[in-house]
Amino acid sequence: MAIDVLLGLQWGDEGKGKIVDVLSPDYDLIARFQGGPNAGHTLEFDGQKYVLNTIPSGIFNKKAMNLIGNGVVIDPITLKRELDGLKQNGFDPVAQNKLAIARKAHLILPTHQLLDATSESNMGSNKIGSTLKGIGPTYMDKTGRNGLRVGDTMLPDFKERYNRLVNKHKSILAHYGEIPDFSEREAAFFEAIELLKNIPQVDGEHFVNQYLREGKTVLAEGAQGTMLDVDFGSYPFVTSSNTTAAGACTGLGAAPNKIGQVIGIFKAYCTRVGGGPFPTELDNETGEELRRIGREFGATTGRARRCGWIDLVALKYAVMLNGVTELVMTKADVLSGFDTIYACTHYQYNGETIDYMPHDINAVKAEPILEAIPGWNENLTEIRTVDQIPVKLLSYIAYLEKHLGVPVKYLSVGPDREQTLCLTSIFSKR
Repeated sequence: MAIDVLLGLQWGDEGKGKIVDVLSPDYDLIARFQGGPNAGHTLEFDGQKYVLNTIPSGIFNKKAMNLIGNGVVIDPITLKRELDGLKQNGFDPVAQNKLAIARKAHLILPTHQLLDATSESNMGSNKIGSTLKGIGPTYMDKTGRNGLRVGDTMLPDFKERYNRLVNKHKSILAHYGEIPDFSEREAAFFEAIELLKNIPQVDGEHFVNQYLREGKTVLAEGAQGTMLDVDFGSYPFVTSSNTTAAGACTGLGAAPNKIGQVIGIFKAYCTRVGGGPFPTELDNETGEELRRIGREFGATTGRARRCGWIDLVALKYAVMLNGVTELVMTKADVLSGFDTIYACTHYQYNGETIDYMPHDINAVKAEPILEAIPGWNENLTEIRTVDQIPVKLLSYIAYLEKHLGVPVKYLSVGPDREQTLCLTSIFSKR
């Protein structure tokens, strides 16, 4: 068996959580492979809305096991809050033995969050747009080889290890002035650690590969989006981990030849949160309309998302980097009512017309070259079969497939899991 990978192709917020939830009945194991509690994977079903920050989005499936992989950084406080919230709503994945954590996953400490806030506040106008969750400083300690891991919580000297790292953080923070009091959060941290000890801790690489050896199905769930990848995104306005399909290998301990289907998710338009380049951004009434109709506010931060037309240059880049085999388009319903929509096919960049992602679109602005496409006026939210899809939307899908070279297999027309259409039947007729 192979690991299928599901990830975002834009700047995050593409609807990954919903699609994982929709696909999870086909899998035995759902595994988060990178990122931290900056994920805001939103799922809606049975009239309820759930936002998952750390826990994999297969948690509501009765069959699937869920793993928080070694590539994830974990805030125990956030994880405890997530689990408490699920329990209040009748879901208890710990009691149901549906959740495990990789021992090699790193822990976010309260002082990591202080470092994050201090760093961001001292950047002035060059702010990255961090969620201030302590994720970046935690990955820095990971690569600096002095971080704390989940498995360390079971060691007799865990508190000593914690104090050593905290003292290091305090010495850094002292350079910026008075260190804020974090005693309350520290107490909450150690309370959450006790809960963490009750969740099965596994050697994630062996756990995942055992599933494969037994012929079981595995879906790797990404967070953020390809264009926020620390290596290939719009650096430095990126996250601190590898959000691409390659990150699934290092984030779960899987060999590259174990990767199967790569499912890429994108919105019918584009959004971005925080700073950084956004070539197709609409800083006008149209952008405001997209934000209003699409309810484009961060599930984790509440921040308003920047909105713009779809960027095919960036999408082709993401498809290439990930080896995408099939696509999922979300939020097609948001574009209903626009007489004309637009797609960016090229950039005007440094005096040239290009159709590829350049090295740096921060220092040299990329101006989008837009192509007009007829819109549709039909309300898509009530559609439940492919024969109900408007002709103009089908034309838009065909247009995107032509440019991207990959079929659109699923279409989302609303936030609920039931508002998802499989387009396989359409493919077979082409």
